[in-house]
Amino acid sequence: MMRNLVGVLGGMGPEATILLQQRLLATVVAYDDADHIPLLIDMNPQVPSRIAHLIEGTGIDPAPTLARMAQRLEAAGATALAMPCNTAHHYAPQIAAAVSVPLLNMVDLSVVHAVRCAPDAATIGMLASPAVQRAGVFDAAFRGANLSALWPEDADRMLHAIRSIKAHGPTSEARQILQDAAHELVGNGADLLFVACSEFSLLAPDLHAAVPVIDTIDVLARAIRDHTQMESS
Repeated sequence: MMRNLVGVLGGMGPEATILLQQRLLATVVAYDDADHIPLLIDMNPQVPSRIAHLIEGTGIDPAPTLARMAQRLEAAGATALAMPCNTAHHYAPQIAAAVSVPLLNMVDLSVVHAVRCAPDAATIGMLASPAVQRAGVFDAAFRGANLSALWPEDADRMLHAIRSIKAHGPTSEARQILQDAAHELVGNGADLLFVACSEFSLLAPDLHAAVPVIDTIDVLARAIRDHTQMESS
């Protein structure tokens, strides 16, 4: 029997992929290097912009690039795939169709986790890219769980924060934008908050909210850990 091995479609952005590795490390009790979880990572910052394709309508479709990345990872031995970019899950069907191994779908897994951890929650406040809203990335999963989404009113401000983090890292301005959005969503009736943008995940440890907060990167890290703890034939 061989240990399972997850292949990561990375680079969207690079810091988010590194953050996933850090969060994955935190899920493991390790006494030596060999106790940690092996990964295959295709770190490809040249994946065409999801924002340009989904919001601006001017960018190249990222799906073919993502499908090729998935195929490379499968050929290298991946028994499952993971992608620490919420917006890129819009292209999950094309990725899944290109390979024979499963995609650990961060969107679906996060909704299942929310239902399990907060069964009385009905409205999810979304701290995410406007592209996630525009593309309806979470819509089907929310409908299946009888959940509704609540979004910040100023989508442009959220997009500005994401671009700022991509360019300059976790700035105080971006941190304030995220905190303001969290307060707004809770004030408008959110029972639970999703940090559903990997740039915002960089700021999540500093986020204060009066309701539970689920970071989708954390959900994905645990799914990777659980998959690798299984054995493949």
